[in-house]
Amino acid sequence: MCGIVGLFLKDKSLEPQLGNMLTDMLITMTDRGPDSAGIAIYGDETAGNTKLTVQSDTPESDFAKLDSELQKKIAGKVAMRVKDTHAVLDIQADQVAAARAALAEIRPDVRVMSYGETLEIYKEVGLPKKVAERFDVRKMSGSHGIGHTRMATESAVTTMGAHPFNTGADQCLVHNGSLSNHNSLRRKLRRLGVHIETENDTEVGAAYLTWKMQTGSTLGEALQSSLDDLDGFFTFLVGTKDGFGVVRDPIACKPAVMAETDQYVAFGSEYRALVNLPGIEDARVWEPEPATVYFWSHNAAPTAQEKAA
Repeated sequence: MCGIVGLFLKDKSLEPQLGNMLTDMLITMTDRGPDSAGIAIYGDETAGNTKLTVQSDTPESDFAKLDSELQKKIAGKVAMRVKDTHAVLDIQADQVAAARAALAEIRPDVRVMSYGETLEIYKEVGLPKKVAERFDVRKMSGSHGIGHTRMATESAVTTMGAHPFNTGADQCLVHNGSLSNHNSLRRKLRRLGVHIETENDTEVGAAYLTWKMQTGSTLGEALQSSLDDLDGFFTFLVGTKDGFGVVRDPIACKPAVMAETDQYVAFGSEYRALVNLPGIEDARVWEPEPATVYFWSHNAAPTAQEKAA
């Protein structure tokens, strides 16, 4: 089942409303995924720094002195913002690897949710409304974001099993469907040095796209390659620092709808997720075509579409 939502803002004046709009969209998809929920926000950045978003089941003890302890360990400045069970660690960009290694040593139960210059991921078990309230998502601002409501049909309901998944700097993915070749692909990607935390097939999809982009593909090219290399049925919604992409498998059995205005591009598993967006009554609304890559970038033309070969 599962529900996917996404919003890519072309109008910067809407950026303070991103979290509020995404939250409404996410809650509307609750009956598609009441087990857990997550949201990825592409927001502010500090030049030369990276944000490491982490999660703990015991935040009171794990986060009490985490910033100062980590700062001593990596001999670099660390700033920390705590949001419920998550914390955002602001560190120097060249110290990401050292910080992850230090975390594994001093706080082995603290789990990395995401890293990147602008990306923050918040996800937990529970109804989407409750998850959004815990992290005060409505007050978050940013240029784009994606969200997911999960109905776990093949694995346990856990925080680590919730979407989105982040496997590369500022890159994340949510997924509705099932991949049949994820085990063999997971082994291959791990041999290639791509970090994969869980056994969830969606994380394999995210890791695959990370690998493709690390080897020179654009987001659009990576999504197109997925049509040849990934087996199964899927709808992917992907975020990068500057981009936002969608692709459905050639059968396209999972529901999806998109809308575009001069102010934004929106995605939902169902149209009802989009009905409260500003100007939706005048939007161009369509169902994404099977085996077709759609992507938008803040560093390129406002919209772009590629037919898969």
